[in-house]
Formats: sequence, C-alpha cells, structure tokens
Amino acid sequence: MSQATTFSVPTTGPATPSLMASRMDDSLKALLSGHSGASRPAYAVAGTCWVSTATAGQLKLYLYDGGSDRLLMVLDTATGAITFSGLGTAINAATAKTAPTGADKLGIWDSVAGDTKSLALTDLSTWLAPLLGPDFVQGGLVLPNASTPLTHLDIAAFKVKALSKVAISAGTLTKNINGTWVAGNAGGLDTGVKAAGATYFVYALRKQSDGSGEVVLSTSATVTGVSLSLLSGYDVLAPIGVALTDGSSNIREFIMNAQDEYTFTTSVNDAANVAISATSALLALTVPNGVKVKAKLRFYYSASATTASALIHDPAQGTLVAGLGGAGGNVGAIQVASNYAVGSGNVWTNTSKQVRQVAGASGGLWVWNDGFFFPCKRNG
Repeated sequence: MSQATTFSVPTTGPATPSLMASRMDDSLKALLSGHSGASRPAYAVAGTCWVSTATAGQLKLYLYDGGSDRLLMVLDTATGAITFSGLGTAINAATAKTAPTGADKLGIWDSVAGDTKSLALTDLSTWLAPLLGPDFVQGGLVLPNASTPLTHLDIAAFKVKALSKVAISAGTLTKNINGTWVAGNAGGLDTGVKAAGATYFVYALRKQSDGSGEVVLSTSATVTGVSLSLLSGYDVLAPIGVALTDGSSNIREFIMNAQDEYTFTTSVNDAANVAISATSALLALTVPNGVKVKAKLRFYYSASATTASALIHDPAQGTLVAGLGGAGGNVGAIQVASNYAVGSGNVWTNTSKQVRQVAGASGGLWVWNDGFFFPCKRNG
C-alpha cells in the first residue's frame, strides 16, 4: 500500500531511464493500492478515490470532491464485513411502503457465508414464528354470508400462527360450499361436493411465496387429512372455524363469537321423548364430527317414578350412575310421578358427536341443542 511522491511521469526532458522507471513504478503502486495511506494523497484532485489506513483493523474508502473527503464504505479487515456510509440516510429518504407483503425483502449479513444476502419477509416470519410463543388465531370469525347464507361462508381477516409459520389475510374471504377450492372469493372445498349432514372445517392456509392468508373447507378433522391436490403453493396451518350442513345439504345457520362459541339460529331438537333409563347409553348430537366440542344443551326429563333425576355427561367420564347416591344429575329431580324436570348445561362430546345419558328411573328425554364451543386457540 502506498502513495506516490509525485503521481506522474516527467513531461519534459531529458529524463534518465531510471527516473522514468521510478516515477512510473511509484504511480502504478499507488494505483494498485488505491492511493492508500494515513491521509489523503497530496496529488488528489476532485474525483480521486483513496483508501485510509489511519484506523487499525479498518480500510476506509473515500471520494475526494475537491474540498472534502466523502466516506463511501468501511472494511473490517478481520471479519471482512463491509459497512456502506450513508445507507441509513438513504433508507430514511426512500419512499415509505406502508403495506409490506411477504415477498418484500430485507438486506442482511450472512455470518456463515460472510456475505450480504436478501431475506424475504415471509422467510423472516417463518424464522421468528417459534420465538413468538404458542400457536394462536386472531380474528377469522366464520359466519354464513348475509346474501347467500345456505351456501356461502364469510371468513373475516385473520392472523394465524401454527406449525412454526404465520399467515395473515388482508380482508374478508367468501367461500362457497358448492364448489372446489379456488383462491379468493370462490369455491371452498378441498375435494368432493357438498353433502347433507356434513362437517366442514375452515382451515387457514399460508401462501408460501408471500405468507398471505387464505382458507379452505374440508371434512377432515385433521390438518394432515386435508386434500392438497388443489393447494399447490400453500401450507395448511390450522382449523379456525367450522360449519355444519343440514339434511338438505344447506349450511345450518349460526352465530360465532370470539370465544369460539357457535349458537344455532334455530335450536336443534336432538332428542324427542328418547328412552332413558338406569342403563347408560350414548346419545348423538348435531355437532362437528371427528373432534371433541362442548355442546350447549337444554334438557327435559319425564318419568313415572318420583324423586328421579337424569344425568347427561361427557363420555370420557365412563359409565356414571344418576341420582343422589351416584354422580348426581343435571336435569333436576321429578317430585310427582309422570311429571317432568328440566335442566341445562355445557357438555363435552366424544369425537363421534355423542354424549352419555342415564337416569334414576326409566322415562323419556328431550334435548335441545343451542350450539357448541369448538376451541381453536383463538385469542381475539
């Protein structure tokens, strides 16, 4: 590294060959070393770039503008890291983008390759996801469409974290249960056609190219069971809602709130004078299939015996006995023969849409189903 004593060759003569060679050699060495030195070379003119060696462990590249030296960049000779001068000022002066997308990129220093790389925001979100705490669902409430409630579902804007990935949708999506999946406001089924008495889970999708959110409807109760044939370029993250169809293959209308609670617009009479006795039995309900939900039930029990009660409970509890000497009851206690008792409660089902029913005496049972809770890790 050097600077020439005189950066030129003799322009007047005579000059000896050795003088010519010495001046040329000094000038070439200065060029090869970037005119490096502790200070700007005396022969610098406006436009000269030179390298400062004044700071140990650093090489600083300057541009002399004829009056001042303008720092262009700094090289760390130990790590090879390069810092460009004025980059922060340039970024600050750049046009702001108020709605970034997953395909947008940041510049980073690759500590392994020792080089500058670009990082897409969608890849950054994937890297950050495990550090952001438990999986969650924000928004994404599911409701029958106001204009076509029997065939279309509206899914509000959402943010979902699952499988160490994050998906964010920009606005409400409307999906038709009578068509196969297409991105946007279109068909929603992963496969097949709409069916009667079916359960359609609403799954959040993540577009791999930019991290944007989409949804698909599937009868599968698990992420791995969702058909991927139409979902190329998307990740299936997690269920964020559910809808049921009635005997006519129409959506059973409901209201959903942010606590994952579903309320049927019209209650379903799941049992009408069904036989009930001291022998425990399973009772099927109108709830999602393949998952456990907490059903919102109202009961009516009648028996010819007096002081008898009934118990509707979670099948996971096994076979219980109703009454004061057993596991109690949640359908009151009949005090007059052939009279009735009423009750209500939220009861967990099994994955086959069933609860257990048992009574202290044989009689009839009526059950009205107002809806259910289907937990999806929603936090708002």
